[in-house]
Amino acid sequence: MASYADDRGVTTVQTEEHHGADNNWLPSPFAFAGAVFGATRRVAVTVSAVIGPLHDPLRLAEEIAVLDLLSGGRLVTVAGIGYRPEEYDLFGVDFARRGRLQDELLETLLKAWTGEPFPYRGRTVRITPRPYTEPHPLLLVGGSSKAAARRAARLGLPFFPSAHLPELEAYYKERLVEYGTEGWVMMPAAETPLLHVAEDPDRAWARYGEHFLHEARTYASWQSGGVRSAVKSAATTVQELRAEGVYRILTPDACVALGLDSYVLHPLAGGMPVEEGWRSLHLFCEQVLPRAAG
Repeated sequence: MASYADDRGVTTVQTEEHHGADNNWLPSPFAFAGAVFGATRRVAVTVSAVIGPLHDPLRLAEEIAVLDLLSGGRLVTVAGIGYRPEEYDLFGVDFARRGRLQDELLETLLKAWTGEPFPYRGRTVRITPRPYTEPHPLLLVGGSSKAAARRAARLGLPFFPSAHLPELEAYYKERLVEYGTEGWVMMPAAETPLLHVAEDPDRAWARYGEHFLHEARTYASWQSGGVRSAVKSAATTVQELRAEGVYRILTPDACVALGLDSYVLHPLAGGMPVEEGWRSLHLFCEQVLPRAAG
């Protein structure tokens, strides 16, 4: 699918990291990214997001550097801290320390990618190889909190809010001035529908709606408290999900009519049969992209 999409003008494949999920949600986004890079020539892979505190900082620096070299600079990493205590429990990491661990991770990555020796946990280390991208691989700080915005601004890293949060973008820019650093924001649009393309949406909802509902409910069950997401759903039935508009099954014409700056296609949602995913991808690439690009 990535190879086919790459040849037809799709620009980005997005993946993410979750652990211990009953439905086998992907736990290894960088292994997946390597497979995509091996099958493509132009497409970028965005890991959105890697759960930073669950990773050894030096090993992660190496992994990202190698993928950056392998892909010729096509890897985009969004570093978040996650929101599921059970994922921290799985790896024996203290959930209460996630902010401090994230600070250490980001600072270590930036030092490691210089290729120069630097102090780390009481000793001097040096990480090789140097990445392909100068001054370092694209690294954004993700999150929906002021702490995440401050962290990004302090380090001069771009900020990736997890939802459409203009007030948090403004806060981030204020902190850039305060810290004397430079950065930018990559923020989801006010509406970020997950799209599936079908010639008969009514039939597709009837046959495949449960796949979307499974994914929506699973994802929503993980997001408690103040977690904010661009694709959070409150639906409990397929009918509610369809009315809500977070997931949309559209004809090619209706898809073009959205007039979006970017389209988020979701061909394998919730265990979707692969053949149905291919139907959606074919329709999107053959009947939507050529007209949307024009």
